[in-house]
Amino acid sequence: MRKLTIASMIALCGAAPTQAMTFSAGIEKSQWYLSSSIFECALTHNIPQYGRAVFYREAGESLRFYLDTSRNPMREGEAALVLEAPRWRPGVSVRDLGYVAVLDKPHPITVDNPKAEQMMDSLLEGMMPTFTRRARFNDDTVRVEVSSINFSRYYEDYLSCVSGLLPVNFRQVERTAVFFKLDESVLTDQDKRELDKVVLYVKADPSVTAIFVDGHTDSTGRRIYNRRLSKDRAEAVTAYLTEKGVASEKITTRYHGERYPVVKNAGPKELARNRRATVRLERGTEPPAKDDLLDISTEEL
Repeated sequence: MRKLTIASMIALCGAAPTQAMTFSAGIEKSQWYLSSSIFECALTHNIPQYGRAVFYREAGESLRFYLDTSRNPMREGEAALVLEAPRWRPGVSVRDLGYVAVLDKPHPITVDNPKAEQMMDSLLEGMMPTFTRRARFNDDTVRVEVSSINFSRYYEDYLSCVSGLLPVNFRQVERTAVFFKLDESVLTDQDKRELDKVVLYVKADPSVTAIFVDGHTDSTGRRIYNRRLSKDRAEAVTAYLTEKGVASEKITTRYHGERYPVVKNAGPKELARNRRATVRLERGTEPPAKDDLLDISTEEL
């Protein structure tokens, strides 16, 4: 069966003997709110009787948009996303952005780049991003409108927030690995660039209470030699972190020789992946004990 275009779908919805349930803030109630930090920027729009529309930019990530509701009135499937002119601007053509998934979740609709950027640009033009989908329990049409009124008042502040975001977020540096040449424990310039990201984040986020640095080798070499080499690798990373200003009391340095390979030592590529030192960050109110159990993943960091 051929899929209808969005314009056809909306036309059919209007022609069908169903009612349209529209969620919109309207002129008088349309407000936007900005929450900002070096970790995230969020522009939030309250939609009465529905929930919230949120443009969200996390450090190290691109812009995305999502709808937030405690009770999703749309059925699962695909919603039509169009950019409409408000009712007081008749004659302006509708722009079609395609379909977006509707899921049975607190954030039933999420829009990633580049559509999220197109939505934001349209709000600056006075357009109204609108989602249309059949209702969850009947054949009525559900529309969720995102009003442009008062949006521009907060846009410049949003841009200022974005310009001040960290280049990385916690997930991106929570587990970091640097790799070494055979029998070496010297950090390369690339290794240092990766560790600089860790340093930058740790200095910015006081909730990072512990840093575990673990040194490893491949299976070549004698066990005593491998343990010493893994110690040198871990200490090279720890020394770099402390030289860059990370508090030494947060760091636990450990070394394990060849005991915890990330992959089987089957060939040159696998051996290279096991010649590594890893950095793991933990967040919390209290630093974990120094004898915290080793957390070795079976997957490459």
